[in-house]
Amino acid sequence: MNPATTAIAKTEARPVERRRYQRVKVALLGRYMLRDRREFPCQTIDMSPGGVALLAPMPGAVGERVVVYLDHVGRIEGHVARHMENGFAMSVTAPLLKREKLADQLTWLANRHALGLPEDRRHERIVPRVTRTVVTLADGHELIAKIIDVSISGVAVAVDVKPPVGSAITVGQTMGRVVRTFDGGIAVEFSRLLPAETFGDDVRL
Repeated sequence: MNPATTAIAKTEARPVERRRYQRVKVALLGRYMLRDRREFPCQTIDMSPGGVALLAPMPGAVGERVVVYLDHVGRIEGHVARHMENGFAMSVTAPLLKREKLADQLTWLANRHALGLPEDRRHERIVPRVTRTVVTLADGHELIAKIIDVSISGVAVAVDVKPPVGSAITVGQTMGRVVRTFDGGIAVEFSRLLPAETFGDDVRL
């Protein structure tokens, strides 16, 4: 049986069994809020219905409550379990029904990833009137970049520094992730589609 298409184990959520949930390597962009209500961008490394490992600029204290909003998943909450290099791991506090829903979502995400689908190129790509932009990396570092072309689902930019594929990134004010690198630049998939009704040569990211 192909493990990539196996459903996530829905083990009952007793504390001693939390690590029995199957962990899925999946890169989802999001934001998290610490106890003092400060918000930061983040990206998942792997997750299960019982816990999440996050790339994050500010880890918070072990035991601190944290609320995370993830693309495709929505809101989850829990507590910082341990610190890691460039991030932290958190436990997920949720009733069994919520955990089972999360297990179903992770199964879908894992199966979609296993298909290895290429970046969606169906949307019309244009060169905007204003091509100069700023790329902000997950660590807050800003880079001057030039838009090569853009669609409602993603953008290609010329930039000197190439973050790894899967990295969280912001182009202008639009969040996304790096899906491909090429000679002289990167391709970015947006976290959310740009509004089609306002998309045109004057688009600003």
